[in-house]
Amino acid sequence: MILEQFNLSGKAAIVTGANTGLGKAMALGLAEAGAEVAAVYNSTPPDHSGLSQELQARHHPIQADLSDVASVDPLVDQVIDELGGFDILVNNAGIIRREDALDFSESDWDDVMNVNLKTLFFLSQAAARHFVAQGKGGKIINIASMLSYQGGIRVPSYTASKSGVLGLTRLLACEWAGKNINVNGIAPGYMSTANTKALREDPVRNQQILDRIPAGHWGEPESLQGAVVFLASEASSYLHGCTIPVDGGWLVR
Repeated sequence: MILEQFNLSGKAAIVTGANTGLGKAMALGLAEAGAEVAAVYNSTPPDHSGLSQELQARHHPIQADLSDVASVDPLVDQVIDELGGFDILVNNAGIIRREDALDFSESDWDDVMNVNLKTLFFLSQAAARHFVAQGKGGKIINIASMLSYQGGIRVPSYTASKSGVLGLTRLLACEWAGKNINVNGIAPGYMSTANTKALREDPVRNQQILDRIPAGHWGEPESLQGAVVFLASEASSYLHGCTIPVDGGWLVR
């Protein structure tokens, strides 16, 4: 049956930035599909008190500072120790800094690039090495952005990092498809999260954004659950290097 291909029972996943917003919703979606989830957070552990005992048991909070690439190997080692291995990596953790390009600082550039692109690459590398050693292949899902395709304003390092995520997704797919590793991405549209709070509270920008979205409303974090389960499952076994926009039609407008 085709639905069995979406079942993630017996699989384990790492989801970075899983304590809030998009990451928390995707971690929950993977757990609901049957996966054990290493829910990676930086400073605030995810709150799973509202979940059933079964879903709580599938979440394993793990602290890691992804601004430092030195956190990658200890994170992977801890997941292997606690879960016995893993089959899925969702590179969701990301930060943003807003400032005019004329005034943008080096520290704001480095902070964003380190989390959004540098650590994403080296965590993907570590995951791929683990998948090869396991001998079963695996799934890597990178979270891109509308700004992987567009320029945006006042977010130069974020745009650069998310453009890089799109390119890396394609490159890694080319290199690792033959190793039974699927590397794909999701490009969320405008979602109701902490990162977009300032935009949603600006009446002019909020209306400009809504006028551009064919669906007529902001997305919710749960909007990504179907895409992430698909890309983590056997149903996407012949999909490589693809980034799926989940954007209410934004890019086709």
